[in-house]
Amino acid sequence: MTGTTRSSADLEPRRRRALVRAWRRGMREMDLVLGGFADRHIGALSDAELEAFEALLEVPDNTLLTWVTGEKTVPTPYDTDLFARLRASCAVPPTT
Repeated sequence: MTGTTRSSADLEPRRRRALVRAWRRGMREMDLVLGGFADRHIGALSDAELEAFEALLEVPDNTLLTWVTGEKTVPTPYDTDLFARLRASCAVPPTT
């Protein structure tokens, strides 16, 4: 069981792959963060947002988790509006 609540039947192959990858991370916490976000937003992401999401999917779970929780600063290439939305969807306030 992946945990996804969204069907991928209406998605183009690139978005389907991103949805599956978001739910099959290796660390359950990141499955829930990325998969939950993908369930809610994958169909409506612009091409640029999808590219930013795919870049986040390449980041190792333990690193990404420290960014989401605010434990570590998000590096510039990943500190995008999409990442801010992802973090907000987890109700984790950004650090200042």
